[in-house]
Amino acid sequence: MQQAFIGIDVGTSSARAGVFDENGILLATARHPITVWHEAGSVAEQSSAEIWAACATSVRTAMAEAALPASAIKGVGFDATCSLVVIDASGNPLTVSSSGDPRRNVIVWMDHRAMAEARRVNETQDDVLRYVGGSISPEMEIPKLLWLKRHLPSTYQSAGHFFDLADYLSFRATGSTARSICTVVCKWNYLAHDQRWSRGYFERVGLGDLVADKYAKIGTEIVASGTALGAGLTQSAARDFGLHEGTPVAASLIDAHAGGVGTIGGRGKSGESVDVRRRLAYIMGTSACIMATTSKPCFVPGVWGPYYSGMVQGFWLNEGGQSAAGAAIDHLIRSHPAYDEAVAIAHAAGMEVLEFLERRIVSHAPSLGGAAFLARDIHVLPEFLGNRSPFADPYSRAVVAGMDLDVDIGSMERLFVAGLCGLAYGLADVVEAFRSHGVDSDMMVISGGAGRSPLVRQIMADTTGLTVAVPETQEPVLLGAAMLGAVAAKSCGSIGEAMASMSAIGRLSESTPPGLTDFHRTKRQVHALMRKLDRESRDAMRNIESIAVVETKS
Repeated sequence: MQQAFIGIDVGTSSARAGVFDENGILLATARHPITVWHEAGSVAEQSSAEIWAACATSVRTAMAEAALPASAIKGVGFDATCSLVVIDASGNPLTVSSSGDPRRNVIVWMDHRAMAEARRVNETQDDVLRYVGGSISPEMEIPKLLWLKRHLPSTYQSAGHFFDLADYLSFRATGSTARSICTVVCKWNYLAHDQRWSRGYFERVGLGDLVADKYAKIGTEIVASGTALGAGLTQSAARDFGLHEGTPVAASLIDAHAGGVGTIGGRGKSGESVDVRRRLAYIMGTSACIMATTSKPCFVPGVWGPYYSGMVQGFWLNEGGQSAAGAAIDHLIRSHPAYDEAVAIAHAAGMEVLEFLERRIVSHAPSLGGAAFLARDIHVLPEFLGNRSPFADPYSRAVVAGMDLDVDIGSMERLFVAGLCGLAYGLADVVEAFRSHGVDSDMMVISGGAGRSPLVRQIMADTTGLTVAVPETQEPVLLGAAMLGAVAAKSCGSIGEAMASMSAIGRLSESTPPGLTDFHRTKRQVHALMRKLDRESRDAMRNIESIAVVETKS
């Protein structure tokens, strides 16, 4: 009988399931939407019950499409966004919302309500912060816990468990409260290289109660990603998914890290051995992560990590990122006057609007990379949600320069390309920070929705000087999660073995003409000027605000 593995991925707006065979071939996939409640002040919340139901629906739909019996599924793996889930000791949701809605028990990764708390944590200058690039982000879990403790003390005190979403899913599937080393080291400040939480750090930031509780609410058992949890699927979880009770379930990964696992170890066309230390993983979705694997810890200011065993067991991980990537492009395009016209034309041709724009752009560009010349006179710093790295500035905001009064689709094309260039220059900033601190690479393997775009890949290659590759599979994040299931089922001895046997590299980017190198170098200088303008503008207005406060008091 054919054996298969299921990978389940929970992103920002949907849950997806993929069924893969033992060679990493995708047999079927399905998606189900999930709700995000947005409030003022960069607040974003979800429901863990709805997320679980979306996972179950996706699994059942994918299994029906694959036409496999439940007995064929030998292992299940989860990945998810680094969102905070709060439940009581009985597993019931506790609200994280000022609305008091009990369904809303998840603070989404992109929620920036804990800006002040993150700033206070950073002011401690605790040694733990060395392992997050020197500065913690409001997207991480410790600032969010501090926000709950301060603003919703009843929820905080009543909590039985604080879970990263990926760990919540494995808990819901198996009943095991074990945490994945990936989630706790990357988002909770666990010191994996020392196999410990830092007592002094928690006491210093104001979470000493977690120490007194012996870390029971955040994780006393930390295991490697891919470790088989509990006795596999519980009876209720198996019923929800339409699978067999006891099917092995793996300790999870964060979604971007699943994308890394699903890509960086892929076989080349000639089948040569792969050194994952020479490959970057770039996972581009709503946000983007740029991840590097090293043998020894490399401390890169403004870049998260180094995290021991954060992605690949036994290696260190440095994780750069962009808080708004796909979300930034979507926002730019929707804001253009020609958006409705472009959508209507695209849908009439059976395409999404970004695919429509790319086809138009490429059709009249001198070359794939030459399409960037459309953005010669328009420049975008696409930091709508701040700069995650390497500047670690959550207060940074987007700047657009060179806009005119044109309202046609041609103007929209120029803005689109300028936005892609802006993302590429942010990526290049991270790559340069890596290189300057001893993290060097030859190839970047790109995945996520935008990774399928030849235009995106070529602009990234022309900007960074790296060869950009696309994985052979269309679903590398789902594949990474399925690899976890293969490891939990002992069909693969390790994640490294799973990467080598279940993934492969596909198409490579074209070489960059010298003229394009000069063009992007000049635009990057403009990009740096825009960053300086944004920073100095904020400083100037803070001074005005301080003057206004003084005058009001007087």
